[in-house]
Amino acid sequence: MRSILASLVALFSVAAAAEPQVFPLWPDQAPIGDGTFEKTDAKLTLHRPEKPNGTALVICPGGGYGTLVKDPEGHGIAKWLNAQGITGVVLEYRLPNGRSKVPLLDAQRALRTVRANAKDWGCDPRKVGIIGFSAGGHLAATAVTRFDEGDRTAKDAIDRQSCRPDFAVLVYPVITMGETTHGGSRNNLLGASPTEEAITYYSAEKQVTAKTSPTFLAHAVDDQLVPVSHSKSFYAALKEKRVECELLELPSGGHGLNGYQGPMWDKWQAESLKWMKAQKFVR
Repeated sequence: MRSILASLVALFSVAAAAEPQVFPLWPDQAPIGDGTFEKTDAKLTLHRPEKPNGTALVICPGGGYGTLVKDPEGHGIAKWLNAQGITGVVLEYRLPNGRSKVPLLDAQRALRTVRANAKDWGCDPRKVGIIGFSAGGHLAATAVTRFDEGDRTAKDAIDRQSCRPDFAVLVYPVITMGETTHGGSRNNLLGASPTEEAITYYSAEKQVTAKTSPTFLAHAVDDQLVPVSHSKSFYAALKEKRVECELLELPSGGHGLNGYQGPMWDKWQAESLKWMKAQKFVR
């Protein structure tokens, strides 16, 4: 009887550990980027695999910076990652409403948080990546070009961590804020009349350096909402700076790849995983 009870307790513990855990992103108030702060409901949902391999990905859902497609491009992605032994951390970032610095501050905080909790979460702090879709892809692309090594003197252990992603996966991402941008994403991020300086600053293809994170991109050539030229421009900039990268041009699927299902959806997942393994980010 005792052995049976022990087995049931162990089974319950495993099941309980597998349940997603939700954490507030900021302890009290969150910075807006202009020296002021606000209350926020930004949060992280931690999805832990049964057998973690040490790799973790912060997941940035799309939604044009006006909403969050957090099931298919968030929690659904975390479940797929978990099946590969990868820890998935869904980021429900603040929507900017023209406050352009807010999403990036949240993404940077998320990356620092994963590193600060790496030991407890079964992650390797040197294998913390970021994955984003559509406008979430723009946020991820901004994170790989705009980062710092953390404040080593900070009292907060999270603030002491680097926010540079070790690698990135961008799926049908918005990249440029220029002429071919996705209008809704730009208006929500930068406002109705952005300056040329802001457009340049948030055009990720113009911010690539030799220190930009290795990146895998996937984009359908028939995407009418966010043209494949977005991914091509970022890929070209990465190649110019000799950053490890790969671009998967999918023959069909449009934006959202046929509603997050089917052969094109399966293809980017299989190819991105192959790339991550080839780059030694996944065992």
